[in-house]
Amino acid sequence: MVAIRLSLNGEETCVDAPVTASLLEVLREGGLTGTKEGCRIGVCGLCSVLVDGLPVSSCLLLAPCAEGREVWTVEGLAAARPDLADRFAAVEAMQCGICTPGQVVMAAAAQEAGAGEPDAGYLDGNLCRCTGYSTILEALRGSGRADG
Repeated sequence: MVAIRLSLNGEETCVDAPVTASLLEVLREGGLTGTKEGCRIGVCGLCSVLVDGLPVSSCLLLAPCAEGREVWTVEGLAAARPDLADRFAAVEAMQCGICTPGQVVMAAAAQEAGAGEPDAGYLDGNLCRCTGYSTILEALRGSGRADG
């Protein structure tokens, strides 16, 4: 076991984890289950989190590599930036919902990057089998109205 100090969703914290544990495993075992497990090879986007403002597949990042980093999960982003979830809801940008946390993380990454008009490139690495991506792009662009 190794002690890992990091900023998790805006709060300094320390977690104990096996040296071989992925960040995904540590997050889910710690109760942050919004970050989903999918492919475990970094191609589906279900486990996306922000690490120092950049999207990362948490299934590929060994937890000790998060030492001293700023990590944001979908739960933290939903609390800090409720507009993101509101935009997805406004355009019904989810069906089964399994990919939605990763998509919300990517929307936050686009905001962090100061992207003007996000395009389909922001969806690379986040697979959705339900929506055809058009409503997800609407949510990324903020073209939906959260007030109905």
